[in-house]
Amino acid sequence: MRKRIAFVTGGYSGESVISYNSAKTISKNIDPEKWECYTIDINPDGWFLMDSNPKVEVDKNDFSITINGNKITFDAVLIGIHGTPGEDGKLQGYFDCIGLPYTSCNAATSALTFNKRYTVAVAAFAGISVAKSLHLFADEKYEPAEILSQLTLPVFVKPNNGGSSLGMSRVNIPEQLLPALEKAFHVDNQVLVEELIKGRELTIGVLKTKSGIICLPITEIISKNEFFDFEAKYEGASEEITPARVEEGMANLVREAALKAYTVFNCHGIVRMDFIFEENLNRPFLLEINTVPGQSEASIVPQQVKAYGWTLMDFYSSLIESCFE
Repeated sequence: MRKRIAFVTGGYSGESVISYNSAKTISKNIDPEKWECYTIDINPDGWFLMDSNPKVEVDKNDFSITINGNKITFDAVLIGIHGTPGEDGKLQGYFDCIGLPYTSCNAATSALTFNKRYTVAVAAFAGISVAKSLHLFADEKYEPAEILSQLTLPVFVKPNNGGSSLGMSRVNIPEQLLPALEKAFHVDNQVLVEELIKGRELTIGVLKTKSGIICLPITEIISKNEFFDFEAKYEGASEEITPARVEEGMANLVREAALKAYTVFNCHGIVRMDFIFEENLNRPFLLEINTVPGQSEASIVPQQVKAYGWTLMDFYSSLIESCFE
């Protein structure tokens, strides 16, 4: 019999729009011969079966739904929510409590990697290169001179929790710092100020399969904007080259760092890691770990999957199968 899969999308943050875009790609590439899939929309108004009329609400006691008097339970959950509560460990903790397997990293890893500062701190402790940074909180006051006495311009100012480059700015001169902090604090009550690492921006998907951990082909990102912001990520203002045209030595260093991070952070499922490769030092610097990477037509992981030689249907089947191990 086909296993019943709940595919969850939506979310409670501004990244929900990305979740819904990803859902279009994921939904049409889940093999109907292998999986009986139900799409669940989790949003601030409630948890519902997608597009049900009348609305079919999820029973949160056991994450079941009832259709025409028939109760439907699930064998596993495919998590497709970017941001909270699907990428920060909240849903994972709930599914752990009710004993339902899922496709992403566990609650602890998801919560840790959602916090950019904690991510780079753990990575640095494990010997993975990261940029110098400061962790700021909204309930404290900061003087630009105080911050810039510890960091060298240019710097990036970004919300500490979250993704999709929402609220992110590049600061080239001191006068830009306070507006950048205000912009980031509007998105999150914690902010990361991080020194610029000059180099090539490379990103790589890593996946745990039945046969072991594999690295997908590397993508090089060349932004048409000043950095890889929301417009560059999702509105075509960047060139994404997959596979990246890099020397094998450079590619091996990126793969080694990605595999080490995947192991150190106890990752599961598909994870995308972003690096800057500093060619003078000949080493990659880890920027962040995305435990629910974008899956829309414009996203990087689907590009890497195709370059690896898989169909997206093959990929999602492998991803779902991995949570039964």
